Amino acid sequence: MHDLVVSPFLDGYLTVRPGSTTCVRLPAKHYEEVRQSANTSSLVPHWLVGLAQQAWALDLRGQRSETALLVRERTELGFARASWEINLYCNFGCKHCYLGERPLAGLSWEQKVKLIDIFRDSGVLWLQITGGEPTVDPHFEGAYRYAYRQGMMLTVSTNASRLWKPEILRLFRDLPPYRVVVSMYGASEAAFDELTQRRGAWKAFQRGMAAARNASLPLRVSIVVTEDNAHEVDAMKALVEDWGLDHHVYTNMQPTFSGAGDPLLVQSTEFLRKRPVFQGCNAGVTFYHADPHAMVSICKIGRDDQIDLMAEGIHGLRRLGEISDRLMLRTGGCSGCSLSGSCRVCRPLAKVYQEAKAPLRTYCQHGDKEMVHS
Repeated sequence: MHDLVVSPFLDGYLTVRPGSTTCVRLPAKHYEEVRQSANTSSLVPHWLVGLAQQAWALDLRGQRSETALLVRERTELGFARASWEINLYCNFGCKHCYLGERPLAGLSWEQKVKLIDIFRDSGVLWLQITGGEPTVDPHFEGAYRYAYRQGMMLTVSTNASRLWKPEILRLFRDLPPYRVVVSMYGASEAAFDELTQRRGAWKAFQRGMAAARNASLPLRVSIVVTEDNAHEVDAMKALVEDWGLDHHVYTNMQPTFSGAGDPLLVQSTEFLRKRPVFQGCNAGVTFYHADPHAMVSICKIGRDDQIDLMAEGIHGLRRLGEISDRLMLRTGGCSGCSLSGSCRVCRPLAKVYQEAKAPLRTYCQHGDKEMVHS
């Protein structure tokens, strides 16, 4: 299996190593040199040998390019990242989940291969595999292996409950992920099981995290704060810090992407944060999102005007830029707003809140007074 991936990326070229967060930019002439020698018996160029040693302490002396390197071809579309809900099903039933219904359903194996090929051919270098709980999908291991072989840097978003399983540990040992992002829902059995609505969830989480830490997986923890576990915020932080892991505290819940407000009911008002001013994003321009049936949208939130990749193929992605421009326009309840220049949410997210009839204080500056007096 390849040691390094050499790939176009946006307007340049990168060298990356699976399992490492270090990446190195390359000039076009170096990319072209490696591309031309990738499928030959030529040795890895001396400059790349030196770069690999310096960046990753990786010794490629005497290694042949065709075995040590995976070189990705230029693509016309030039997307950089994508996220993929491989399956919405989850073995937890979290109160705050924005997915709404979570059926066990998705693409066939052949269709998953076709979708991963489209990811590759559209330029995707970083791919996030999420769910639901992605590891419960019957094709998770095969899909992960196939995407890895296409030279993608893989992030897996998980609840950690299955990270102790030997087949998953073996998979991540043999084919290192770029990152494993774990959601944490409490620091005690009572709070964790209450929020996830699953008896035994805390024990499964602890077992999975212990196995993942022992395997030195590249873990990052998302601490989710709701009314059920708000009293344990400091304890959750302390536990993650004791593990020596990076973490992010997630406090602002959002409605389901279909516009149901149930997740907002468990939000901790004490920890509700004022979002920074929204300054635009590249949704639908440099990245996109695919649901379990290969229905593609500009992101996880803006799911209007989805593109059926199984029907349209890669050419359907050409419409994403136009869709993004349209979805980002301030329309509906936001049109003509005097505060739109300093709005804290994008238009697709505002629309989801509006459809859920959410209180203004949860997403809009016009609710700031409401927040102060609540």
